[in-house]
Amino acid sequence: MRQPLGAIVGIGELKPVRSTKGATTLGMIAEVARLAVADAGLEPGAIDGLLVGPQVGETPQHVPATVAEYLGLRPDMANVVDLGGASGAGMVWRAAAAIAAGMCETVLCVLANTREAEPPRSPNRNPIREFDVPFGASGANATYAMIKQRHMAEFGSADADFALIAAAARANAQSNPDAIFFGKPASVADVLASPLIASPLHLFEIVMPVAGGAAVVVSSAAAARGRRQPAVHLLGAGEKVTHRALSQAPSLTSGPLQPAIGRALVQAGVRIAEIDILSLYDCYSIMVATTIEDAGLAAPGRFGDWLRDADLSRLNPHGGQLGFGQPDLAGGMTHIVEAVRQLRGNTPMRQIANARLALVTGNGATMSEATALMLGAAA
Repeated sequence: MRQPLGAIVGIGELKPVRSTKGATTLGMIAEVARLAVADAGLEPGAIDGLLVGPQVGETPQHVPATVAEYLGLRPDMANVVDLGGASGAGMVWRAAAAIAAGMCETVLCVLANTREAEPPRSPNRNPIREFDVPFGASGANATYAMIKQRHMAEFGSADADFALIAAAARANAQSNPDAIFFGKPASVADVLASPLIASPLHLFEIVMPVAGGAAVVVSSAAAARGRRQPAVHLLGAGEKVTHRALSQAPSLTSGPLQPAIGRALVQAGVRIAEIDILSLYDCYSIMVATTIEDAGLAAPGRFGDWLRDADLSRLNPHGGQLGFGQPDLAGGMTHIVEAVRQLRGNTPMRQIANARLALVTGNGATMSEATALMLGAAA
């Protein structure tokens, strides 16, 4: 018999009922999760991985972050498994695979659903609907504006510091004919002169939504040898989910990318100073600022000094989403595609010389869900 792939150490189950008047999906998830964690003889803090189904009535998106927030978890790996009746079984092997990959050690796999004879009128127990939206903290522009405002208040960072990020994105986009802002550079002065959308965020500090797509194909390192294109290796990865609602964020000036990047660097055995390409998620200028600081490139509050001294052609060479455009969720994938192109050495208009290592970051919700990848060119 071969070595086991993993082990199930705790179980929980709710008694089936015909209807659940007044119940919520989040509440039922919390109860069955409590039973499973207790059966395993663990405390909630021991759970560092989370797999959930797509049907959580109180939230249409960011489901893992919403569930993690409600349960008081901050997992290093979180995901949705959407396989219908096969979701439970699919969760188990994915949990084992994540553990084997070193992403986490103990994964909660949970499914639950309510059933009401009439259209549901159950209480809303989603924190973002209860504590944020009623007070105007609704939508990405408003919430990221609050993060930028907090950074400026805490560290004294200036509008011109953030404008450097947007101006650099536009400058790099001039070397990418596919970018939505190709042929449309913007100086720091242009960024600061653009309209305020949600104070203190200017229009040019915010991504432009566009249509588009991106994809990658992943194989084993062994299977990648001798393929049509030079291989780019995944050297390390890190992930962290800390909250969903901004009101529940542990910090507004440092996010989950800090531990995610740290883990990716440790797995890869790489120091941040060795990285050639910084392919950083840039939905807003403030997101880049906090990532620069969370990565250890600059001390808290000093990203502007780093920007003024750095070679910004290495920061999102394709223009990032601020220069290239954000094709919805594929916007994050474009950062991976550009990193692969750079490490292959086949971007003649914007190629970074001798690029061997790339850091790629992804960000979900309001600085809530984070993934970091360390990619390396094949030797």
